[in-house]
Amino acid sequence: MRRLLAVTALTAALLAGAGCAAERPERAGPPGDAPTGGATPGGPTGTGPGAGSGAAGGNAPEVCAAAQRAGETAVRTYVEELGKMVAAVGADDATAARTARDRISTALTDWRSTLRRESTRAEDAQLKTLLADMAAEVGTLGTDVDSIDETELDRLRQRLDQLCAR
Repeated sequence: MRRLLAVTALTAALLAGAGCAAERPERAGPPGDAPTGGATPGGPTGTGPGAGSGAAGGNAPEVCAAAQRAGETAVRTYVEELGKMVAAVGADDATAARTARDRISTALTDWRSTLRRESTRAEDAQLKTLLADMAAEVGTLGTDVDSIDETELDRLRQRLDQLCAR
């Protein structure tokens, strides 16, 4: 029962992150309006008060889109396969559990690879660093729901949403 509650909580946290990224175009205002999320065009990206509160520059739209698509796909696969794995373990079906675990591993590896690739492509220093940090955090994820740091994942996702605001 504890594991089922942990899976449910994780699912809610991960899907909330995927939903926020997917909803962004609907939240955007007319051309020339300030982006949502409190970021301002050309906002501060250096050091000092308010640093890092603006959207990323350079090729950020392309990099952000690729990173967010990869995250949405990985989260969807992760949640689906984790549910299958828990059900298979409960049904004592080792083959199905192993298959689900392998699919989770592949989804996470693909996500981590995309984050690393986009980190190297990013022209904005903050976005580059954030994507590298996210890749490292995704690299720590596994099939043990008790080991997942939902707070850290959510913090990184929120930072990505902020840097990728349009």
